[in-house]
This record gives sequence, C-alpha cells and structure tokens, in this order.
Amino acid sequence: MIKRLVGAVVVCMLLVGSYVVTAQVVRPYRYSSVWDVGFIRVKPGMDQAYLAYLASDWKKELDAQKAEGNILSYKVLQTEPHNAGDFTLMLMTEYKDLATMEANEAKRDAVAQRVIGNDAKQMQGYKDRLEIREVLGSRLAREIILTPR
Repeated sequence: MIKRLVGAVVVCMLLVGSYVVTAQVVRPYRYSSVWDVGFIRVKPGMDQAYLAYLASDWKKELDAQKAEGNILSYKVLQTEPHNAGDFTLMLMTEYKDLATMEANEAKRDAVAQRVIGNDAKQMQGYKDRLEIREVLGSRLAREIILTPR
C-alpha cells in the first residue's frame, strides 16, 4: 500500500514537473544589436575642430569598418551639458552582437591600420585630440526591440 502511495506521488510530481518544464516564458521584447557608446566633452571653442575630425578621419575609418562588415552603423549625437563636467557628444557604434564585436577585434584593428595608419600614427592622433576634447568614458548597451503581446 505504501509502495503504491509513494509511486502515485512520484508520478504526480513527474507530471507537474514536466508541465513546468514545457511552460514557456513569453517576453514582450527581444534582444537586438549592441552599441558601444563613447561620451565626449569637447573643450570650449573647439566644437568645429572636433566635428571636422569626426567628419574626416573618424568617418573614413567607420565607413571602412562598415564596408568590411565589422560594424552595422554609427552615429554622433550632440547634447547640452547639464554641468561643467558633463559630456557634449555621444559617439555610437553598432555591432550585430557582443560575440561578433569581440570576434572581429583583429579585423577592426587591421582596417584602422590600413585607413588611419600604424600604431604610432594612431597614438599621435589621440595625443593631438587631447587638445580639443576629453573622453569621459564609454558604455556597452544592448538594444531591446519591444514586441506586442
């Protein structure tokens, strides 16, 4: 009798457990691309100089990265600072996903070497731009596409 009772309890638990396993969570969203967002504070009076750099060398490199399939897109957003230490530009680069971003690092470096120049030339460019802007930091963000239920 006890064996039958224990057997019945085990069968019930298995049935309930299998129902829970087959239940699917329906989320009202899906994950999409990954954005690398750089936060830049342009120094006073240097907007035109920095935007000229972005419209030339920076754009040339990112257009080459896009043509090679290393990135999906890029954007520049200008903001008003809320305090003296706040950013004034966001430089956004879109990747298919985090795995692709990481896997293509060597390819992106090769494109930068071809388009901008060797490491020494790239480092000199970083030093030159220190005169006109400050990099405050960066963030990785995942785009979420909202889907109706």
